[in-house]
Amino acid sequence: MAMCVEDRISSFPDYILCHILSFLPIKEAVRTSIISTKWRCLFSSISTIEFDHCLLSGLTDRNVDSFKNFVDRLLKFSDQVSLDCFRLSDGISSWNDEDHDFDVSGWICAALCRGVKEIDLQLDNLGDAPPVLFICHSLVKLTLEGKGSKLEVPPDACLGNLKTLWLENWVLFGDSINRLISNCHVLEDLAFTDCCIANTSELTIQSPSLKELVLDFFSEGLGDFNHVLVINAPNLVYFRYYSKIVDGYTLSNMNSLENADVHIDAFDFEDDETTATRLFSDDEINATRLIQGICNVRSLTLVIDGVIPPTVPFPIFHNLIEFSFYGREIWLVEFLYCAPNLKTLKFSFSDVPGTRWKTLLTEVPSCLLFQLKEIEMLISCSDKHMIRYFLDNAMVLEKLIIRVRDLTATQREKARNKLLQLLKNSKKCQIVIL
Repeated sequence: MAMCVEDRISSFPDYILCHILSFLPIKEAVRTSIISTKWRCLFSSISTIEFDHCLLSGLTDRNVDSFKNFVDRLLKFSDQVSLDCFRLSDGISSWNDEDHDFDVSGWICAALCRGVKEIDLQLDNLGDAPPVLFICHSLVKLTLEGKGSKLEVPPDACLGNLKTLWLENWVLFGDSINRLISNCHVLEDLAFTDCCIANTSELTIQSPSLKELVLDFFSEGLGDFNHVLVINAPNLVYFRYYSKIVDGYTLSNMNSLENADVHIDAFDFEDDETTATRLFSDDEINATRLIQGICNVRSLTLVIDGVIPPTVPFPIFHNLIEFSFYGREIWLVEFLYCAPNLKTLKFSFSDVPGTRWKTLLTEVPSCLLFQLKEIEMLISCSDKHMIRYFLDNAMVLEKLIIRVRDLTATQREKARNKLLQLLKNSKKCQIVIL
């Protein structure tokens, strides 16, 4: 005899059922329409609409037009339930041609008309971002991936409630972006990833509400670095900056900064010797000024590619307790003298340690004597003098992690035995060789 099972889920109010359906892939949510009459149209009232790569990869010549019509009905002719999120992946671009002509702009506008809070769009081969995207007061989070397209921001741009703005792989025009940022009055999280800056003398990021900032300008394509970067963000907590050195830096009111990740690169000059010397000198000054602007940071990762010796004296990094470094030894030497409260140090050199390191022998940095508790270094076998220096002078060191380059297992074991025989002043110090 068949057991009768009570359908308790269907007894829930519609708004609860729609909330449950919002966690399902759109394809699965639509399938629930066959459960009963009550479920037939519930999927059209879900608050999260996502067309991901898995769904779009299943499109064929037979069903692509049906899919387009379905999305049109779902977004444009629903009962106008407000949307929490609308996501569209780049899988649709392969079908957006003269034969099918998806109305992506219309879909975006329909989502905006329904008061959408989050939009995530991959606009590869789908045209420009609709201007209406930048005058929507309901948006809280906006993510746009452009595949090297130019991002045009209208003069009347205003995103009054936007807290998160992530732009990836766009060509950005400084005046346009400056206008956009200045009209995002509650912005907390801003990220430019794999972007280029074009046709501007100054990129200004001024926001009293901003807490996280990512500027990744290591992008191949259009754009230049002939601009000045101006940042005024008194509440900024996290800063990531990957770029070639630009024409100047003005970083102010960054007293709240806790964590910074900076990766800068010098240009390869192919000009005449006089011009190259002048530009090289500018790189030195600008790189040092960038570092000066983040002197309140507590945790810093610094990667410096190319030959960029510091020329302007560093300020004292009173708050710095964690420092990770990759670059030329001269920068690390300078930092050790300017970080009196440093407790954790990780480093490797892009060059072979030379005479500059020996300057530490004349005056031991105070952080080595009184603060450093953990050091991790990536070195070669010939750098034992450096290890001995740390062991002799790091008086409160608790752990020394040594990673040795290019060693076989046998060579590593021999190196380990030799290194463990080195005397150490800190009685608590544990030596780990990897």
